[in-house]
Amino acid sequence: MDTTTSAREDKSKRLDRAILVKAGLEIAARPHTNTVSVRALGTELGVDPTAIYRHFASKDDLMRALLDELQSTTLNRVSTGSDWRQRLRDLASATLETGLEHPAIALEATVLTTNGPAEIESIEFILAALSEAGLEGTALVHHYALYSSYVLSEVAGIARGRSVSGAAAPQSDSWFDGPLLVDPLKHVHIAAVASELRKLRDSDIFTLGVDLILDSVARTAANETTSP
Repeated sequence: MDTTTSAREDKSKRLDRAILVKAGLEIAARPHTNTVSVRALGTELGVDPTAIYRHFASKDDLMRALLDELQSTTLNRVSTGSDWRQRLRDLASATLETGLEHPAIALEATVLTTNGPAEIESIEFILAALSEAGLEGTALVHHYALYSSYVLSEVAGIARGRSVSGAAAPQSDSWFDGPLLVDPLKHVHIAAVASELRKLRDSDIFTLGVDLILDSVARTAANETTSP
């Protein structure tokens, strides 16, 4: 038997899901990486890519495992000792942080449901905070969906932009790329606030959106309390 083939088979026998997930996370953290392919994972570990399918039924199955592991990391960065609003702000910030560290996985969060333990814990975490705020029933479910979809989609978009540009510094966080050049006679409203528009940063807008959703939670809970 060819020694290279033998070595690959030995490595394949030593593979398990934990090793594959760890390697996948390392690949996803590299600059300009927008996806974690089975081929790239095989190359990373020095094994035939087909060996990976012994542990994951499909590419999506692999990505679900990577995403659930990333969600576990996110939850571990959030303190549980603060009030409901701060916990949800912290969860949003941690989601953005881990998403920027692993953009290739963050991009999958808007299209894949992991059904894994970390995702279940994340859902419970959010629902518990919203329940503490005073929501229940339909209002609770709607605000959970609004908060989750906003955070995941915004993180995916910001992570995508950063991975394409390869930028990580705060000054690269601009909402607009390049100067905002307009005819002040034709675009009166843009010209009036052009300097403010140029100051917009992705991270600030992300936080603003989260706070607006949490304000809606507080208002809705207050209305439910005062309703007859």
